[in-house]
Amino acid sequence: MNKDELNTLISVSNGTKKADLVIRNAQIVDVYSGRIISGDIAVVGDRIAGIGRYEGVTTIDASGRFAAPGFIDSHIHIESSYLTPETFGAMVVPHGTSCIVADPHEITNVCGITGFDYMVNASKNTALDVRFMVPSCVPATPFEHSGARLDADDIEEPLSRPETLGLAEFMNAVGVINMDDNVLSKLSVAEKLHKPIDGHSPGISGNRLNAYIGAGISTDHECSTIEEMNERISRGMYVLLRHGSACHDLENLLPGVTPSNSRRCLLCSDDRHIRTIFEEGHIDSLLRYCVAAGIDPVDAVRMATLNPAECYGLHDQGGIAPGKRADIVLLDNLVNFGVTDVWIAGQKCAENGKYLLPVNRYDISSVSSSVNVQNFSEERLKLRLSSDHVKTIDIKPGGVLTGIGDAYIKRDDTGDFIYDPSQDIVKVAVVERHHNTGNVAVGLLHGYGIKNGAVALSIAHDSHNIIVTGTSDKDMAAAVEEIIRMRGGIALVQDGKPIHSIPLPVAGLMTDADPMNLDRMLMDAHRIAFQQLGVSKETEPLMTLCFMSLPVIPDIKITDMGLFDVTKFEFTSVEV
Repeated sequence: MNKDELNTLISVSNGTKKADLVIRNAQIVDVYSGRIISGDIAVVGDRIAGIGRYEGVTTIDASGRFAAPGFIDSHIHIESSYLTPETFGAMVVPHGTSCIVADPHEITNVCGITGFDYMVNASKNTALDVRFMVPSCVPATPFEHSGARLDADDIEEPLSRPETLGLAEFMNAVGVINMDDNVLSKLSVAEKLHKPIDGHSPGISGNRLNAYIGAGISTDHECSTIEEMNERISRGMYVLLRHGSACHDLENLLPGVTPSNSRRCLLCSDDRHIRTIFEEGHIDSLLRYCVAAGIDPVDAVRMATLNPAECYGLHDQGGIAPGKRADIVLLDNLVNFGVTDVWIAGQKCAENGKYLLPVNRYDISSVSSSVNVQNFSEERLKLRLSSDHVKTIDIKPGGVLTGIGDAYIKRDDTGDFIYDPSQDIVKVAVVERHHNTGNVAVGLLHGYGIKNGAVALSIAHDSHNIIVTGTSDKDMAAAVEEIIRMRGGIALVQDGKPIHSIPLPVAGLMTDADPMNLDRMLMDAHRIAFQQLGVSKETEPLMTLCFMSLPVIPDIKITDMGLFDVTKFEFTSVEV
């Protein structure tokens, strides 16, 4: 604030000047003292002037509704919503979200810093306060081909920008622990610039965890057990309790949240696509889970407001108090968290579920789809196995962790896998789409449930090559060809022909199309996947598949370079 703005704020605070806005008769969620207080909230410009009794140019009667600070999603990839930042903001603000900590490593893996800059610029067209972390692992590991590569020298400039919050999730935990030179260079850049570093360390414990945290990494959103959560909290980390479209760790971790450790717990969605937002909401839905699990409502709100604000140094956010930014959410109650009104920086942005501001879309030409595939054919999907005894990628419901399965399968006279519907084992392949390498890797997937046809996506975390699974090579090849034709998107195939396609023109990850139309297309995709193709209803058919290529999530995944044992951090054969 300049001197004139400060003068005005103080005048309103002490009651000698009318506020621009007074929200009267509110039950204010006091995240500082852990109680509910009654009073008026005075707003001048983009700031809260005071709590008490005030007069305003505009007065709104809260009629006893609860006023909470704006909700903060402490870790999210906007790209996983399939929406561009402007449209994503319009979707989540009516649910009470005022700020997100965004890691755009999906589009950066495809388009490099050009993709990062696109996300930053597009986010200026939404009222949502989007705070960006610079992707730390592009690619996540050297065991796959991504569209770009960022070394320490590449991240220093974007990380030094005042508007950049910190260094995004450091997925190469093994590289940190083993003191990889390039990894240490990236950590040193963040340390030099005094920027926080997000973590990603599934399955790491003991001295290896000490080494990871000691390198300057302060958060983790990959805890799947209470033991993992408590170990990280006791070593000074903030733990992000995640509930996205595919990963539902929040429910497992909430029984471990206590009054003693809740101040080190944050809420995040990580990956939440548009269908989940329409059906469940955003951070408001996580608050409902918390309260249903027995968490005190004020503690729950604190995990979505003050805790992330303190964790990330957002000093003007996280609470309703004098001098804080006027991010205010009116709620019907603290059980269902029905959001009625939302102000961000003093501007009313949403009312009764509707976004009140225009949605101006940013030009997407710099990040138009990048699909460059060479030497692909149905023949490339064949497995020439020397044994019936094979390893499978075993899907574990409710998350993206996978097990290393052990199975006996049928082969033809060339050694190729023969699909047997009684086994629920199908081929899964990754096709490189960035540099015309011609790479195609094929493995076996167990637990997806598909009984006929194929599903393919140009979303395959984190390098985002084309991933496809299906019951026949013919259908899988047709699905890949449809992705190539659309230059990115989602394709469902049956009897060798596409039966449902969703183009994603923004880097093969997102669309600037109308969200209602996109949602209808996704609803149709889910219905077809379940009803016509037979995908297991316990599996999120799109988001689960796109995580089968992420080689930093145990135990086994597949990249365009082959089947990868994450625990051993090395490639492995399909045969046992």
